[in-house]
Amino acid sequence: QVQLVESGGGLVQAGGSLRLSCAASGSIFSDNTMGWYRQAPGEQREFVARIRSDGSTNYADSVKGRFTISRDSAKNTVSLQMGDLKPEDTGVYYCFQSYRTTVYWGQGTQVTVSS
Repeated sequence: QVQLVESGGGLVQAGGSLRLSCAASGSIFSDNTMGWYRQAPGEQREFVARIRSDGSTNYADSVKGRFTISRDSAKNTVSLQMGDLKPEDTGVYYCFQSYRTTVYWGQGTQVTVSS
């Protein structure tokens, strides 16, 4: 089992920045992918960004150029630096870690962007 704990959410004005962090603990395989999804009220959970063990990254089109994902594999942490935030970025952000077909999720952290 892997446990994921997110931190760093909060309330920010449009145009502002936030940094989310996620720490993983437990039975962690080194060759894993970590990243973030988000879920707005009344919407389905959607992909935000991922980073593989080799450092390669993918982003949703809606956040490209504004968000940056990074990881510290030695510490089993992943971070999401969010800039130029927009009201449509509001939602609960969930950290995930995947290895082959197994996916673990954090409990989520709320991000609210006011206009």
